[in-house]
Amino acid sequence: MSINKFALIRYKTIDDCLRNRYRKWTLEDLIEKVADVIYEYEGIASGVSKRTIQADIQLMRSDKLGYNAPIIVKDRKYYAYSDPAYSITNAPINEGDVDKMKEIVAVLKQFNGFSYFDEMSDMIARLENNLYKSTDENRNCIQFENNHQLQGLGHINPLYQATRHKKALLIEYKSFKASKAQEHICYPYLLKEYRNRWFLIARIKNAPHLITMALDRIIGFQELRKEKFVDYEGINFDQYFDNLIGVTKSEKEIAHKVVLQIDKKHAPYVITKPLHHSQEVLKEDGAGTIICIEVILNYELEREILGFGEHIRVLSPKSLATRIGQRLEQAALGYR
Repeated sequence: MSINKFALIRYKTIDDCLRNRYRKWTLEDLIEKVADVIYEYEGIASGVSKRTIQADIQLMRSDKLGYNAPIIVKDRKYYAYSDPAYSITNAPINEGDVDKMKEIVAVLKQFNGFSYFDEMSDMIARLENNLYKSTDENRNCIQFENNHQLQGLGHINPLYQATRHKKALLIEYKSFKASKAQEHICYPYLLKEYRNRWFLIARIKNAPHLITMALDRIIGFQELRKEKFVDYEGINFDQYFDNLIGVTKSEKEIAHKVVLQIDKKHAPYVITKPLHHSQEVLKEDGAGTIICIEVILNYELEREILGFGEHIRVLSPKSLATRIGQRLEQAALGYR
């Protein structure tokens, strides 16, 4: 059974709604949300009928598309998934759709040599490998880093849509340091991945500075239709992370010239896999290599340096050298 584009948009939107257990969804809410998404994607303002959404729900519940979605109605009014972990995105796709997707990947591969598609190479490889793995369970030609236990990955698409379409959100968030979760009205600006973990760069209403929220610490969120989205002026988010390793920074922090000495054994690793795009080799001799990077001094930088243990030494700035020395001494105490 083939699925047309509009039906797929409707199914995915209903799925996103029912996965958001932070809000109760009536049939009217689902109709309104689906109509909004179709308008945002396709510019069609005619809306969607009650009968269409009811039919979509019945189809999602059935085995016709392989979804078997556990959609229930609570209090004879609110639609929800009985299984909190369920999503139609986890359901297997049929063989016909796999063949069509293989054709699409084949077309994408033709453009793989063009500079515009350089950053898509790994994505195309992922798509091709997953598609062929779905039809040949014994053949897996490439493995990518992935953490299947990481929480919050289901937030990526709805947060992306909210960021793209500039929607204010009410986010319930619990940081590692907080004793309990808190609710914030936020304006989302950017989704950022670092070491297979995702973060949302946003601003809390009436707060002057940006904050970084880990998606695995977001408990739930909902769109605030009556809240006006407020842009963040003065920052080019395409370049916001250029001067740091990781995601931790504030707008007022400036990059520092960090000089590091790597021993001879590990220098080739750092040269072939630079710590940062600003990396320059200052000196090479029999003792090793001295490099320089211009980055903000943050937690992720310290963790990167500490990962080399005794094979790397901070030459400057002095404050960073002192900090790394103290952390290494404190770590050594645990083994005495």
